[in-house]
Amino acid sequence: MPPLRGTGADPEAEHPEYAGQYRLEARLGAGGMGVVHLARSASGLQLAVKVVHRQYAANPEFRARFRQEVGAARRVSGAFTASVVDADPDAVRPWMATLYVPGPTLADQVKRNGPMAPAELRRLTAGLAEALRDIHRAGVIHRDLKPSNVLLSDSGPKVIDFGISRPYDSDLRTETGKLIGSPPYMAPEQFQRPREVGPAADVFALGAVLVHAATGRGPFDSDSPYIVAYQVVHDEADLAGVPADLAPLIGQCLTKDPAGRPTPDEIMTTLRPPSYEAAAFIPSQRRPAVTGAGTDTRGAVALVPEAGARAGAEADTHVGDGKAGATGGANKRRWLAATAALLVMGAGGVWAVGAGTGSGGSGGSGGQGGAKGSAEEFAPWRTALRTTGRSTPVCSPAGGSGTETGSSGTAASGPPAALYCATGGIGVSRLDPADGRVLWSRRAEADAPAVGVVSASGGLVHTAVPGGKLRAYDPAKGEQVWDADLSPYLGTPFGAGDTLLLVAEDGTTEALDSATGVSLWRHALAGHQRPDYALYDAGTGLAYAFEHSAYGSSTLVTAVDATTGHPAWQRRLDGMLTPVGTSDGALVLTSMNGDAQTVGLVRYDPARGRAVRTALPFRMNEPEVVMGGDTAYLLAHGGTLVAVDTRPAGGEAVRWQLETAAGRTSAPVLAAGNRLYFSAADGRLLAVDTEHGKLLGQTAPRLRNGRLTYSSALPAPVAAGRTVFGTAPDGSVFAVDGQDPASW
Repeated sequence: MPPLRGTGADPEAEHPEYAGQYRLEARLGAGGMGVVHLARSASGLQLAVKVVHRQYAANPEFRARFRQEVGAARRVSGAFTASVVDADPDAVRPWMATLYVPGPTLADQVKRNGPMAPAELRRLTAGLAEALRDIHRAGVIHRDLKPSNVLLSDSGPKVIDFGISRPYDSDLRTETGKLIGSPPYMAPEQFQRPREVGPAADVFALGAVLVHAATGRGPFDSDSPYIVAYQVVHDEADLAGVPADLAPLIGQCLTKDPAGRPTPDEIMTTLRPPSYEAAAFIPSQRRPAVTGAGTDTRGAVALVPEAGARAGAEADTHVGDGKAGATGGANKRRWLAATAALLVMGAGGVWAVGAGTGSGGSGGSGGQGGAKGSAEEFAPWRTALRTTGRSTPVCSPAGGSGTETGSSGTAASGPPAALYCATGGIGVSRLDPADGRVLWSRRAEADAPAVGVVSASGGLVHTAVPGGKLRAYDPAKGEQVWDADLSPYLGTPFGAGDTLLLVAEDGTTEALDSATGVSLWRHALAGHQRPDYALYDAGTGLAYAFEHSAYGSSTLVTAVDATTGHPAWQRRLDGMLTPVGTSDGALVLTSMNGDAQTVGLVRYDPARGRAVRTALPFRMNEPEVVMGGDTAYLLAHGGTLVAVDTRPAGGEAVRWQLETAAGRTSAPVLAAGNRLYFSAADGRLLAVDTEHGKLLGQTAPRLRNGRLTYSSALPAPVAAGRTVFGTAPDGSVFAVDGQDPASW
């Protein structure tokens, strides 16, 4: 066994064969995130000890996830899980010790012996239903139930590995736009709306696990995880080979709509009277030295799917050439699903505009000038962009008073000359902002789903196309001007005025001229290994790069001139921070705790080298933030909106707090007249008075076929002058009068 060092907080941990006080006797299994060892307690009790790989131990976000895994496993320790005996998530090498369960995983059992007999399958169904009932009663959602996470013991199945589970009352920060799980056993909602996954997702996974146990394959099968993701969301489950008496129940578990799936209690009721004709499963003795047996610790696959689907949006104004509704057969659908992997561009593929990155999302280049006079007549409109998927359109304004879209989250002072929108099946379309007419539309090749408008800057419009390319269009006629290959770069191109910033595999930054696609500069930022860009200030032309230290104790922040690449200043600040806005020359950042919850704001003045910290009234999970003067507006999951003064001068920091009752929201956008706008997942557009913290009005929901069909990211609205442009899950773009939200 290779030596382990620093595997616990106890002094004995420095011994190469210990995790904390536990002597590691043999290796049970290994995966992407860690190694599981057989160990013994002081009394001789056999344990399975999971020790995290060193490279992940240095990642503060992974530590927070592992800490949550330990907490979830402790909450559900009981008859249907491997009980937690001890753990140290804060050790140099985090570890967790559970009772050792002798028996193979369901994956190993089926691989060695083939599909289960009907009676064994029935007993497994009842056992896993009981296990899920117990887990859900403890207030935990597993989110990664799969054959390798089910141990078969003589006392029934045990569910293990709570690495990506989460309590009902908690939400761990994940990278925006990414979905975490094992595709063949993930529910559709885990791909479509991952932050609102509930217990029904575990029931869907149960159905997929039972199909595997009955047939040796899953209900959705492909070598490509992206194709599997598409099948899970759009195709019917393959139940061939499932026993006839269980097929209806398993099929119900695999229903696309979470509300249509049975609860664990209902599953057990359906199985009554239970069948015990199968003898208790007596596992063969495991050999601990055999790698791969026992506890599976492989990292779950992280995906950001953007797959096409059937057309079906109702039409006031339609976009398309008659081909948008058809995908051309199963082969083309699978090609679309596979190429979706190449279109992964951050938060639902939206850069700078739309989904936002914590900096406020969309809006104009700054300024909050006055709107048009109220005497001018306003005519609201709605345009249905025909789509091949369920994604919500993403829009960006250009020209007129709001020539470009920055990341400040503030609105342009006047109406835009054009509005550019994109959604699945439509590469990019230009709309007349006055009445919503489609002036031109350019479909992506082969009916591929579009990712979204990147920006309207440098006199061009940018969007993603299949093959991992960035394409620029002439805004007048929609003709292609240039392409750029994005495959050498990580994550998302970041829009900074007339410049697009990209980070390469080696951590260097390259800047492209958004008008020509020509490289302006390319070099590494001093002190950074792999920076992220979170904010662009159009007033100063500075883009802000940041990078957390290995354990999240500090953050290196660099202000970079986006045009030249020259650093204006650099500072290492205490804490795990993310830039979200600027105010009077100062940079404002959010501050997270060890559980990746936002707990405060930091206002850093580079001229004085001074940082002022303001605590939030409560911990917030992944709030979207926009700055208005010295006030930060934080919109958290669940719809809580808080206005916080970033320099309270000894007074009360919280100006007001509003419960909007919107479960999942976009980034907020500020506009003239003390207005703040944001979108809800059901297509509502909401308006808030920023002076008094009052809800001014909201539109009706705009759902596709009356059902919640989310994309993986929720685009922010666009506010320009008097008009507010919203987008909705029904595939529509609409305009409302920002001066009269009460009439919406």
